[in-house]
Amino acid sequence: MAPAEVKLLLFGSYKSAFRLAVLAFSSVMLAQTAGQPATKKTQTAAHPPDLTGVWANISETGATFNPKEDPSFQPWAEAKWKTIKNADPGQIISNGRVDLDPTVASCFPSGMPRLMTEVFPFEIMQVRDRVLILFERDYAVSHIWTDGRKLPEDPDPSYMGQSVGRWDGDTLVVDTIGLKDITWLDRAGHPHSDALHVVGRMRRVNHDRLQIDWTFDDPKTFTKPWTGRTAYRYHPDWTLEEFISCEDRLLHGGESLEQKAVKEHNP
Repeated sequence: MAPAEVKLLLFGSYKSAFRLAVLAFSSVMLAQTAGQPATKKTQTAAHPPDLTGVWANISETGATFNPKEDPSFQPWAEAKWKTIKNADPGQIISNGRVDLDPTVASCFPSGMPRLMTEVFPFEIMQVRDRVLILFERDYAVSHIWTDGRKLPEDPDPSYMGQSVGRWDGDTLVVDTIGLKDITWLDRAGHPHSDALHVVGRMRRVNHDRLQIDWTFDDPKTFTKPWTGRTAYRYHPDWTLEEFISCEDRLLHGGESLEQKAVKEHNP
C-alpha cells in the first residue's frame, strides 16, 4: 500500500472514531437533559433577574415601612415607642425624636433594616455567590449570600446582621437575623430587639422601579409579625457619593445639621 493511501486510511479511521465519540457524548447529554425538566426555578437559578444599579427611595411611606399601621407592640416596646415617636408633621428628616435618635444624636450606625428607609441612595451588585447592597450613608455594605448556606444558629449581633438569599421566580427572598437592638427599625423610631427576623421580597417590577415587600418578626417586641412595602427608582446616571454620619458634628460645634434644623424649626 502506498504511503499516501496509508495516511488516508488512518485519517479516515480517526475521523470515524471522532464522529462516534461525538454521537455517544450527544446521546448522553440528551439523556441527562431529558431527565432534568427546564423549570422556571432552574432557569432563574442559572440566570437570575438583574437587580443591579443605583436606587433611591421613592416610597410614599417616607420614614417607615408601613405608615397606615404601627406594629402590635409588647408593653415595654409600646412605652418606648410613645417616648420616641414625634407627632410634629413639620419634621421631615426623621419622624422619631432627633434627640433620642441613636444615629443622629449618638453617632451609631443606622444599620439594617433602617438603611432601607433612608433618603440616601444605594447600589446593588450581583456576583457569583452573593448580592451586595452598597449604601451611600457611611458606605455600609450588606452581604446577601446566595450560595445555599444557612443562617447561623447563634450569630453575634451586628449593625448589618447576617443575610442569606434565594430566588423565587423573579423575586429575591432575603432573610436577615443577628441585628443589634440599639438601632431603630426605621427612621420613624420603631424599636426592635436582637430577636428581629427580617424577610424582604425584592423584585424589579419594571426597568425603573424596585419593590420590596417586608415582614418583620420579633416576638420580644411585637405580638405578631408586622408587614410593609417600599419602592425605589433606578438612576443609571448616578454614582454613590461619600456621606459619613456625624462628620458634620465635628465641623459644626458638636451638633449635627439635623439637630440644628430641628432647633431652628422649634426655637
